[in-house]
Amino acid sequence: MSSNMSSNMSSHMKTPVKKLLIANRGEIACRVIRTARMMGINTVAVYSDADADAPHVEMADQAVHIGAAPVAESYLSIEKIINAAKATNSDAIHPGYGFLSENAAFTQACDQAGIQFVGPSAEAIELMGSKRQSKIAMLDSGVPCIPGYQGEDQSDQALKSAALDIGLPVMLKASAGGGGRGMRLVSHADQLETAIKSARSEAINAFGSGELIIEKAVIAPRHIEIQIFADQFGNTVYLGERDCSVQRRHQKVVEEAPSPAVSPALRERMGQAAVNAAKACQYCGAGTVEFLLDADQNFYFLEMNTRLQVEHPVTELITGQDLVEWQLRVASGEALPLKQEDIQIKGHAIEVRLYAEDPANDFCPQTGEISLWQPAELVDFRVDGGIQSGQIISPFYDPMLAKLIAYGNDREQARQKLLEGIEHTHLVGVTDNRYFLSEILKTPSFIQGEATTAFIEHDFKDNASIQIAPPGEDTLAIAAYLLAGQTSWSTAALGPKPCWLKSGEHEQRVLISQNFSEASTEHGQTNHSVMIGGEEFAIEILSERLEGKLEFAHITLNQQDHSVYFLIEHQGILNPRKRLYLAHHGRHHWFEDITLRPASQSDQNQADNLKASMDGLIIDVMAQPGDTVTQGQPLVILEAMKMEHSLTSPRDGIIQSISVEQGQQVNARQVLIELKEQESK
Repeated sequence: MSSNMSSNMSSHMKTPVKKLLIANRGEIACRVIRTARMMGINTVAVYSDADADAPHVEMADQAVHIGAAPVAESYLSIEKIINAAKATNSDAIHPGYGFLSENAAFTQACDQAGIQFVGPSAEAIELMGSKRQSKIAMLDSGVPCIPGYQGEDQSDQALKSAALDIGLPVMLKASAGGGGRGMRLVSHADQLETAIKSARSEAINAFGSGELIIEKAVIAPRHIEIQIFADQFGNTVYLGERDCSVQRRHQKVVEEAPSPAVSPALRERMGQAAVNAAKACQYCGAGTVEFLLDADQNFYFLEMNTRLQVEHPVTELITGQDLVEWQLRVASGEALPLKQEDIQIKGHAIEVRLYAEDPANDFCPQTGEISLWQPAELVDFRVDGGIQSGQIISPFYDPMLAKLIAYGNDREQARQKLLEGIEHTHLVGVTDNRYFLSEILKTPSFIQGEATTAFIEHDFKDNASIQIAPPGEDTLAIAAYLLAGQTSWSTAALGPKPCWLKSGEHEQRVLISQNFSEASTEHGQTNHSVMIGGEEFAIEILSERLEGKLEFAHITLNQQDHSVYFLIEHQGILNPRKRLYLAHHGRHHWFEDITLRPASQSDQNQADNLKASMDGLIIDVMAQPGDTVTQGQPLVILEAMKMEHSLTSPRDGIIQSISVEQGQQVNARQVLIELKEQESK
């Protein structure tokens, strides 16, 4: 293998990158374009039908349409991306992360076309892209590994036997995968068969390979990764570690550098192990070696990602280095900018991932139009985003929208700065996870630097941000007042006005009583009151100001102080209904004035049917008409935003009809299965 690698790496001389095609989308494409522009390199974006108006398309010097929205027809098409590079005379391709970034065939196609791939060799990608093969290589190189099974026999029986031999609990992992897809924790023997089938199916759909490995589950470890860099001259360095322990569904949510659990001595040992892992495959470029760290400070090789990571900004902030610039310089044939002894770590950085998802609904991905995107502008606060107001969030791609990163002289300063940044970052139109993120940063175990990979499932399981709950009456009172269209400069007199207010699936009938008088000449204020279920709420607006496109109001409600951000959208002249975005108590609500909407006789019946949680593809239908089902029973598997989602029966009943089949594309809220009551005996 070594001789093949050497000949491949020297098969063509690297030359300075002059025109760069970015084979990716969203925030990473925007991130690469910014550095390339700073270096004087011309950029080319590629885009699908769904991304025609995306920010990365507007940022690049050129843009090439490469196909329909599904990734197989656009961002995963090697032929289309190579053709786009040829058509624009691009001499290099940056793969970003995800999509084709760890695809050895893509690297080979670039090499055959005479285009510089910004990344390692095809051989290194192929070796490290297989959890099975990479683990064998690491064991041979003396890198500590978790006990497990990485055999060639991939039959269900072989996997079940291996899992039982290792001893439960175990982790099933897609050999070719990452990001938590194709991964299952198995604690009981009767779960094995279902878990193997599910993991293999998700792995095939996500990565094109159903090969699995099994590892002994390390309970509640830290997830620590080491950023490494290597050049074609044999120089390899590490740039400290990142702690990525806070995860949901095995996908990272919060990342920080350095880790509060890693001492300088442990950092050196882990760093050297990561360098050894890179040298084992004659690595060249940016890479990340991931480890699990147990309570006794033992660390075990997890995998190596042969690309830039989502969380690379925290490393950039504590080292003062631009890692994309390093990538482009190495790809141009230059040596690494720094030696190991020159790399210094200063301060602390924390990053959170902003997702279009509903944490209170099992983190279900969300789609829709972004009415307003207004990130905070603060000192030492960085936003890596790829979205803009008016953009449609489709079901075809990962639900991550942006990354919010804060830097401080120490960890607590960075945490406080990040909380401030989240509070002043506004996203209107799509349900997102900002409240969830801020609640994580406020949790005692996180504040104390004690969070492990079990954090969300254990320390955080009862947090309000992941519980389904209607808005409180104080929030409803403020929303009712704002939706009535009367603000502090109004001087109208209206009697009680009935109105239905809606927040998500929660509807509240409130009675709004507005008794307006002329504004006080001394204070310029007007008092109002709202009636909800017989309880009166007195509202007084103390101050208002415009922040960007949002209104900020300081309000007293029954003499209690409240601060809110809000935006009211009018549907149009022909449709007088209004929608209100309201940020209150750290939560983000949508309300709609549907006072004039006729009541539907079938509302309750419709609520009891099984509907699609989002736009997506039907992978499996696990029931037939006439079946008796129970509440919570899985009935349909829906694939959307690169994940499989199990849709369960909303109640006990009998399946009356099924309106979808395997392979069918469906829309959010579309009725998939109609249920009827069981006949009483």
